Amino acid sequence: MRASMTFGLLAAALMTTTSAHALDKVKFGTNWLAQAEHGGYYQAVADGTYEKYGLEVEIVQGGPQAANRALLLAGKIDFYMAGNMLQPLNALAEDIPVIEVAAIFQKDPQVLIAHPDAGVETFEDLAKLPTLFMGKDGFASYFQWMKSAYEGFKDEQYKPYTFNPGPFLADKQSAQQGYITSEPYAIKEEGGIEPKLFLLADAGFETYSTLIEGRKDFVEANKDLTQRFVDATIEGWYNYLYGDNAAANELIKKDNPEMTDGQIAFSVETMKSFGLVDSGDALEKGIGCMTDEHQKGFYDAMVKAGVVKEGIDISTIYTTEFVCKGVGMGIKG
Repeated sequence: MRASMTFGLLAAALMTTTSAHALDKVKFGTNWLAQAEHGGYYQAVADGTYEKYGLEVEIVQGGPQAANRALLLAGKIDFYMAGNMLQPLNALAEDIPVIEVAAIFQKDPQVLIAHPDAGVETFEDLAKLPTLFMGKDGFASYFQWMKSAYEGFKDEQYKPYTFNPGPFLADKQSAQQGYITSEPYAIKEEGGIEPKLFLLADAGFETYSTLIEGRKDFVEANKDLTQRFVDATIEGWYNYLYGDNAAANELIKKDNPEMTDGQIAFSVETMKSFGLVDSGDALEKGIGCMTDEHQKGFYDAMVKAGVVKEGIDISTIYTTEFVCKGVGMGIKG
């Protein structure tokens, strides 16, 4: 009896060890410090979804000193969180061999923020303000689109944004850039005002965002692993937005100790209320969905604005092979 029990325990231990070794290891690099905007990935780690799909996923946190995209190109990480579709478009122009396999955000979270009593009621009204604080990348991309799509915006409005809300708070006739999930919370906390928010995506800047990016050779050689990573991540996002995300938030705060419960709660609610993740094609085909029509529409708008060159074959920088399959939609209920 004792011998059979011993054999059983050894067999169970062996099975456990074998199962652990059977997990495919994946390194996923984010593009900034851990936050709620990365919640679905942390959720899939915390609740075992990645493991259910046969994956052992390590999240490599981004940040000011990180170079995760370079690590992707060097083969040190397997997937990377690209900001929006301008990144792969620029990569194509530079012959950098990357491909987007899923678009977790249907809407880019980029927002312009105005004072509540500045007479700014519509996106077009922002053209009346003498000052728009934005970074150089924003000036070179979405501001060029703003000038192309709307009347009244001019280069003289531009002033450099230093990632400090102080100049905006001090000037009621100004607006500043930000992520709708982040800066408005800081402005409320520091300035005590309820700012006016103008999401660029709702005004026509319709790029996908928070993309899962891989090297073309890696994705082509590892299609099953890529599919499992995408599917598990999608389930993670449904569970994070609509289920119990407490364990994921603890992992976020462990990686980024400066993150607060208040900021996380604000970000989650904002992602849901503005439909950053779950809107558009995702409502019918699932989180992560991309379509050729959507991609072409954004590319054409960027060509018109002079942001990217005409004649680029954009079909080479993304694939819909791994998305739009309705994965995880039942979790939402």
